[in-house]
Amino acid sequence: MTQSTNNEHTDKAGFETRAIHAGFEPDEMTGAVIPPIYATSTYKQDGVGGMRGGYEYSRSANPTRTALEGALAAVEQGERGFAFASGLAAEDTLIRSLTGPGDHAVIPDDAYGGTFRLFDKVAKVWGLDHTPAAVSDVEAMQAAIVPGRTKLVWVETPTNPMLTIGDIEALAAVAHDAGALLVVDNTFASPYLQQPLVLGADVVVHSTTKYVGGHSDVVGGALVVRDLEIADKIAFHQNSMGAVAGPFDAFLTHRGLKTLGVRMDRHCDNAEKVVEFLTGHAKVAEVIYPGLASHAGHEIAARQMKRFGGIVSFRVTGGEQHALDVCARAEVFTLGESLGGVESLIEHPGRMTHASVAGTDLEVPADLIRLSVGIETIEDLLADLDRALA
Repeated sequence: MTQSTNNEHTDKAGFETRAIHAGFEPDEMTGAVIPPIYATSTYKQDGVGGMRGGYEYSRSANPTRTALEGALAAVEQGERGFAFASGLAAEDTLIRSLTGPGDHAVIPDDAYGGTFRLFDKVAKVWGLDHTPAAVSDVEAMQAAIVPGRTKLVWVETPTNPMLTIGDIEALAAVAHDAGALLVVDNTFASPYLQQPLVLGADVVVHSTTKYVGGHSDVVGGALVVRDLEIADKIAFHQNSMGAVAGPFDAFLTHRGLKTLGVRMDRHCDNAEKVVEFLTGHAKVAEVIYPGLASHAGHEIAARQMKRFGGIVSFRVTGGEQHALDVCARAEVFTLGESLGGVESLIEHPGRMTHASVAGTDLEVPADLIRLSVGIETIEDLLADLDRALA
């Protein structure tokens, strides 16, 4: 089975149709409509070098992973997708595929803590320099580029956890003018709400642990590209470095992808009602959500996103201890890291997901709370927040 982004009946089809059907045709032998879990490490060859469908060893390729990778490429409208053991494994493979010692990257000044750690503690030692800049400021991103050395302009939009918005089309133009590639971490928006490759990005990054998987039961990552030359470099490094998604993880992630559209609609519905509840609450100092007209990036988000997502950040009036107390009192919102699952989560970024950037330019406010709004009954979520804030 070779990777296929579009089957005959999914070419130019709608998002949900692509998410459900792309990447796999019903099995010719049995008629199975879902890709089987190929729990095998190796494959019988028909004579030396006579591989069936290109399969020889499951680090290099596995049919379950191939189906997922084809579906990921289809929903992002890219040429090729790659599935990894985690989002950071995907990022590390991308960095090593497209940069080398002496090169430079521009990264968000409010990047996900794990991404910052990868650049600052791993890639920097390897010889890759980086400069943080505000993704909402195109001129600042352009100024951070080092002519002749910058190979990657790396953005999140929305960012984690401050939900800053970057203009993908404008940033792609800036990157390309400098001879660099634009990489967009699309984890928060998901392919359903935003498709960066269509807007000019060169590579899309996902932690598929989040919305793509959607059920908090699998860890994974993905890259999707629109240029086959870049794809060849990534494919070589994916095989050489080996941090691939196993067949069980690929199966779960692919299953989650099929329901992404309906889940994201419910995430967005609930998030909008949570924002409405928090806005004007006596114990909430600020609500951060791209769907608010007051958000600095609202107009850009409205232009490049279908809706505004299921992540809501807010700052409380009583400082860090108040934020910690709210996190501790929540019950329906589970205190935990990660996001994008069907269940609602609450966390304190300064002490949890973004502890690694404490004391740096990327440090987040101590009174900040991040919500991953799930798909539970909205009245229960609002009552829980009311109790936690009381």
